[in-house]
Formats: sequence, C-alpha cells, structure tokens
Amino acid sequence: MARNKYPEETVRKILDTAERLFIETGYDRASLQEIIDETGLSKGAIYHHFASKEDIFYAVCDRIGRRNAEVLSQVRDAPGLNGLEKLRAMFKTSLQPERQAKMFCMMPYLMDNAKFLATELRSIFTEVVPCFVEPIVRQGMADGSIRTEHPKELAEAMIILADGWINPIVQPTTPEEIRARCEIYNRLFQGFGVDGLIDQEIVNTLVQYAEMAHPPSSGGETQG
Repeated sequence: MARNKYPEETVRKILDTAERLFIETGYDRASLQEIIDETGLSKGAIYHHFASKEDIFYAVCDRIGRRNAEVLSQVRDAPGLNGLEKLRAMFKTSLQPERQAKMFCMMPYLMDNAKFLATELRSIFTEVVPCFVEPIVRQGMADGSIRTEHPKELAEAMIILADGWINPIVQPTTPEEIRARCEIYNRLFQGFGVDGLIDQEIVNTLVQYAEMAHPPSSGGETQG
C-alpha cells in the first residue's frame, strides 16, 4: 500500500469536514461515517490519524482555540488601553458571533459530558487565565483601573463564573436566568473596580446563544 505523502493535508481535510458537520448538525448528531463519506477517505485513513469521533472533535476544538488565542493575544497586547478597558474588550471579543457561534452550534452540553467539562476547566486554569486574563489584571493593578491584591485568584473567579455559570453551553439556560446571572456577575466584581464587563450587548448575545443551543419549543406544532 502506498504511503500517504501528504499527511498534513489529510488531517486538514478531516478537520475541515468534521468542523463543518459538527456546526451544521452538532457533535452528537454528526457521525464518523458521515465524516468518512464527506471526505472521500477510507475508514483506515481516518483511523490512522484519529482513534474516534471524540478525538476528531478535540482536534477541531483545539484548532478553534488556537484561532481564538491569536485574537485574545491582540487584545492583551493592545497599546493605549488600561487593564479594565482590555478586560472589557476581551469579553466582547470572546463573544463575537463569528467566533463563538460555531462552538455553540457544535458542542454538546458540558454537564452531559464530564470529559468535555473537565477539558474546559483545565483550559481555563492552564491557558486562559495565565496567558490572557491574569496579565491584564496585573496591568490594571499597575495602572490603577483594577483593585486587588490577588490577581491570579480574581482572574480565575471571573473566568470560572463567566464560562461555568453564565455560559449557556454548560447546561440549558433560559433568557431570564442569563439576564439575572449577568446582573449578579457585574455586582460581584464592582468592589475590585471591575464593573461593566457584561454590558447589554453581551447579555443579548448570550441570550441568543442560549436560544441557539436550546431552541424554544415550537408550541405543539406538528408536521404534516
């Protein structure tokens, strides 16, 4: 059997196809067989690079995460902004529809999959906080826009609550719950000078994502 001369292209083809299918139908509904059919690759070629659909999904998420990290790095390193302004910009950037809508369409609820939830939490503690949020908080301490003696812990609290409590992808969440949580979130961090992180535009976006991940009932309509 001839050896594949372009394994990187094969992996890219698999991930491109899987990402599109996950977005169109969601992780749970997209099958490995569909990925095989859409790529035109053999089952052996798929399994040569990935052990399962779950492995493909992690690779897709990792690739999306690298794209997101590039954007967040630009916010972290932006000149002319103080720490608080960078935090606000980071929250808005993180929730831009063209970036996050893909994740909301493809992800299963994290509470239904302990492994996915653990992966998300690990990413917060090992990547998001130390690489992006904590440096911004420390800058805010230096320029006076953020008041805290515990930058690491403050950064962790902000992101854990934002990603684990407010984020509607964790579990089905109603618009009313989203709005209430956002209001409480803003009040919790006012004492640190960190206010207005979640403005009305972000609230509206989160409500939209909640409805996207868990659309309302059709009200009993039936198909003829």
